[in-house]
Amino acid sequence: MKNELKIALIQSDLVWENPKQNRINFTKKIEAISEAVDLIVLPEMFTSGFTMNAKGVSETMDGETMRWLKGLALKTNAAITGSLVISENNTFYNRSVFVHPSGKIDTYDKRHTFTLAGEHKVYTAGKTNTIVDFRGWKISLLVCYDLRFPVWARYTQNYDLLIYVANWPKPRINAWDALLKARAIENMSYCIGVNRVGLDNNSYEYPGHSACYDVLGEKLSQIKPNIETTEIITLTKSEIKRYRDKLNFLNDRDNFSLLE
Repeated sequence: MKNELKIALIQSDLVWENPKQNRINFTKKIEAISEAVDLIVLPEMFTSGFTMNAKGVSETMDGETMRWLKGLALKTNAAITGSLVISENNTFYNRSVFVHPSGKIDTYDKRHTFTLAGEHKVYTAGKTNTIVDFRGWKISLLVCYDLRFPVWARYTQNYDLLIYVANWPKPRINAWDALLKARAIENMSYCIGVNRVGLDNNSYEYPGHSACYDVLGEKLSQIKPNIETTEIITLTKSEIKRYRDKLNFLNDRDNFSLLE
């Protein structure tokens, strides 16, 4: 078990509906990381941008991108996470994958599909949470629009870190900033959000604002908006326990269960 977890947040532009070029671009960014890290976080739909052309960009779980991720995870001895379009059983998913250096893969299908963009008409929503066990840390995987729904992320399982990957547009970026901080505070958990930058082919602008917050809502990252950049942050597990034990806020939370 590691008390410290070193994480690389990659805030990047995306090439529209071009998985091959996006893999090339992210290979360069990952290979440019100059120190050993435990985990690398990529944005939502990092191979394509936020497209409803699922058929045109989808891959399988044994496709080129998954083989590429496994190879990079092994080479860097770091896990890699982000979401991409996956086709499975004649159904499309906006699927977050967590690829361990060992080749093990954990997955989470985006629960809250973005109805404003018609995502619910193309992609099937997930039904379950995913908590990843990695180097002694428990990590909850979530995707973009999930951020607006606190019940889905509520601390009812023993996790240490929430990770949201996103294509969150500029007009609503204040909500992104506020809700990332809120999820950290209310769950007394580290909370990371990695958002893309640039323009997509629908002329939507994405300003980044990727960030990491601690259990008290203090911002730990210094990522500037509107630029492609990689920032490495170090999280300390003992700090979570220290504040949870001292303040005991989670002991007073409401008990509930989620029903379909």
